[in-house]
Amino acid sequence: MNSPDTQKALDIIEEENIHAGSLVPILQRVQVEFGHLPKEVLLLVSRRIRVPIAEILSTATFYAQFRFTPVGRNIVRVCHGTACYIAGASRLSDALTKKLAIQDNETTEDGLFTLERVACLGCCSLAPAVMINEQVYGRLAPEKLNRIIDTYKAETVDGQ
Repeated sequence: MNSPDTQKALDIIEEENIHAGSLVPILQRVQVEFGHLPKEVLLLVSRRIRVPIAEILSTATFYAQFRFTPVGRNIVRVCHGTACYIAGASRLSDALTKKLAIQDNETTEDGLFTLERVACLGCCSLAPAVMINEQVYGRLAPEKLNRIIDTYKAETVDGQ
């Protein structure tokens, strides 16, 4: 009767050897497995480890690492640290908002991109900088960033 998703969640819970400190590790593993924290899985976790759903939601919302909605195939992080901000990060964010037709912390309808504003990527010498997945792009202008986004779209169309 368990769906594959339910079984995966049950496996994670059992592997964590339920104890007082197991909630965060369980949530971390659930997010790795599902890409976010699905409501149905959180309810299952609540029942299995006997922690009220309100406490689980409180914990999950406290930590910025947890998501309640799926993310896109490509996560685009725009640095808005001091150096990047001064060098034009706002122009990059505006260009991405227009090109992708989404706001910060949203995902495109096709599931290809999630846009995030971050405080610092740690590459101030490359300001303004953007990270797409694990690749950093620096000294960007909106036009160059739009071309980079186009290459990610093309790679997806080509099946990569």
